[in-house]
Amino acid sequence: MNTAGIIALTAVGTLAVAGIGYGGYQALQQDDAPAFAEVTNVAPIVRQVNTPREVCRDVAVQRQAEPRDGARATGTILGAVVGGVVGHQFGGGSGKDLATAGGAVAGGYAGNQIQKGMQERNVVTSTEQRCDMVTETRSETVGYKVTYLLGDEQGTVEMKEQPGERLRVENGEVITD
Repeated sequence: MNTAGIIALTAVGTLAVAGIGYGGYQALQQDDAPAFAEVTNVAPIVRQVNTPREVCRDVAVQRQAEPRDGARATGTILGAVVGGVVGHQFGGGSGKDLATAGGAVAGGYAGNQIQKGMQERNVVTSTEQRCDMVTETRSETVGYKVTYLLGDEQGTVEMKEQPGERLRVENGEVITD
């Protein structure tokens, strides 16, 4: 064999032995590394969620009834007749006529006001639905803040799911999936 071939074989052999040695060294180092990190604390990550909703209730509502006689003519006429009859009982001659007319005017006004009071007290009750918007607040857990111990070092990660007592470790890194 020539010298160049021997040198090439020697170089290849040396590199192969070095690669195998380094791979063995890495395997030993990984065997010494912990496969799990110990979970020391788990705290939920909570956010407040506001949800609006409509709340409706039935309410009794009173309204003044629509009067059948808006001008209060019935009360005025009846009052005038009664007032005229009462007024006619007083006086004599032309004074009787004056008392009758005055009684009719006063009776008409009184009848009008009595009917007005009766109409104002005449109410109709109905039920209406009243609605308001209210906001409900609730707490929602969106993840977990996990504190762990890997060897002598403490670390913290956020996770979507609550972990168990240990976290898996690969190549010296905590796996959170």
